[in-house]
Parts: sequence; structure tokens; C-alpha cells
Amino acid sequence: NSVPVSDAATGFEVRVTATPARHGPEGIEPVTGDVIGFVLEWEGATNDALYVSGDTVWYEGVAQIGERFGRIGTAVLFLGGVRPAEGEPLLTMDAAGAVQTMRTLSIKTVMPVHYEGWQHFIESRTVAEQVFAKAGLDSRIVWLTPGEAQSVAV
Repeated sequence: NSVPVSDAATGFEVRVTATPARHGPEGIEPVTGDVIGFVLEWEGATNDALYVSGDTVWYEGVAQIGERFGRIGTAVLFLGGVRPAEGEPLLTMDAAGAVQTMRTLSIKTVMPVHYEGWQHFIESRTVAEQVFAKAGLDSRIVWLTPGEAQSVAV
């Protein structure tokens, strides 16, 4: 479902659409609950839509976002590669999943979030940087600094 959010004074409107997300492997929903991501669109955006992944792993539902919205200009991807225990499936996206997401959705710019600050994150920024560099995508990553605003073209 899409919901328009508008400012009556200026007439500026942002369309917010819930997108597929899954907080782990198929069938995990009774344990983790349902999760969603979001695509934000507005008239005048020069860099396509903005995608916010939410707590999801890479899976076919994420690929469906590209089928519905076409190109995503900027994405805020929740990383960290959370895994309950060694050898168990991921509960959140890791950098390899982010690379797959970037390529499948033709994302121009990614702002990684949700990868440090909790003990259960298994993939640090340093590891993610290495994965992005190996994939040749490091120039399209914008790392955020807590408490500092970061502008990107949208």
C-alpha cells in the first residue's frame, strides 16, 4: 500500500510505500514478527526513489522492489549481518547482500546503517568496506557519522 504524505502549506508530497522485508530465513516470521521496508517517491526527484530496507536479509522479495519501482537512486540499507549463533542463518543483511541489492535494484548510492553498537553485529564497517571495494562499489557508499547530517542527491 502507498500513502501520500503532504505539506498543505507548500503542496510538497512524498509517497511512502511499504516494501517486502524478511528478518531472517523463510519461515522465521513467528519468531521475529513481520518487518517492512519503505520506498519514498516525490515529484522532482532527480535521482529516482529512496529505499529504506528495514531489518531484512537479501531474498527474492527485495528483488521485487526493483520490478515494481524500477531504479532506486539512494538506499539506506540496514547491515550488520546479525546471526544468532555461528552457522545459523542471517537475520539482517550483510555487505554481500547489500552488493546483491545494489546490483539488482541498480542503486546509485547506499548509506549503510545498523552495523555497529550492538554485540550481535558480526560484520563491522571495516569488513563491509572490504566487501564493497572487492565488488568495485566502494565509490557509491556514503558512510554516516552519528550526529552529523549528510546530504545526497535525490
